Amino acid sequence: MNSKLAGFIIIVAVAVVFAAGCLDNNDVQTTASAIPVTATWIEPQVIDDSVSIPVQTIDENINTHFKVRTTTGEIAVMAYKLGDNLVVRSNVCPPCGSIGFSLDNDVLVCDSCRTTFDAVTGQGIQGACVDYPKESIPFTVSDGNIVMELNDIEIAHMNTVQRG
Repeated sequence: MNSKLAGFIIIVAVAVVFAAGCLDNNDVQTTASAIPVTATWIEPQVIDDSVSIPVQTIDENINTHFKVRTTTGEIAVMAYKLGDNLVVRSNVCPPCGSIGFSLDNDVLVCDSCRTTFDAVTGQGIQGACVDYPKESIPFTVSDGNIVMELNDIEIAHMNTVQRG
């Protein structure tokens, strides 16, 4: 009985070593670390009523967030890459108070309460804070920068913090 068990263990061990040798470790590490993508804090450039961030920063980090000072106070904004598209949204989860979202494929996940939102539409999917969709912020791309207006950031923030 012991020799059969020892033989089985050796066969399993050989199979595991063989299977591990067949894996491309770079692919495994890239996949494991790539999803979900936590947001990276970045510094925007604010000139008068215009806010800009480099497109290259979004390309490199996939998921970013930043804060801007407005007449209504400090507001958090998220900017992320979804496929070939750039998306900019209000970055707040009012009931739980979070200002951080991870990007899990096409789903935003609140870093505090784990409520999920559709990364394309901003609409709530599941969780305690689904009634607070993440409002998009209009922007243009100019000279390699995403450019937004402070007023649009304030409007998106106000629409996000209101239940709806």
